[in-house]
Amino acid sequence: MYINDLHYAEEVMLDGFFKVFSNISQFKHQGSFEGWIRRIMVRQSIDFLRKNKKTLFQDSTIENIEAQADEVHFDFEVAHIQNAIDSLPEGYKMVFNLFAIEGLKHDEIAKMLQINEGTSKSQLYKARKMLQEKLNSIKSTSNANN
Repeated sequence: MYINDLHYAEEVMLDGFFKVFSNISQFKHQGSFEGWIRRIMVRQSIDFLRKNKKTLFQDSTIENIEAQADEVHFDFEVAHIQNAIDSLPEGYKMVFNLFAIEGLKHDEIAKMLQINEGTSKSQLYKARKMLQEKLNSIKSTSNANN
């Protein structure tokens, strides 16, 4: 989800599981075990991207960002949506995944990625806009073929 290259994704996953097993005694049985592992894996992925790819975030803010992106009113296959997410620029994709999939808040994302909270909001806004454009394009292409 965070790392497109399968080789690197496997490496990060193995490193993540090594951390899980090395630190299993630190699991406090507060919350789910799955959630604890997920946090380790997400942090491992972000650390990898920060270390190796130097993910760029545009440090800009957008005034009056709407809380919700315009709704897309079509049905898409999961594969189309996943491909659209995977094609986002790294910074957009990372913030989108942390917010929309992991359920983190902008202040948590900013702290984790070492960026401003406004940058997190801006990246999410731009990711949603780009996704909407990609999905609209898919829908237009689909309608043209029918």
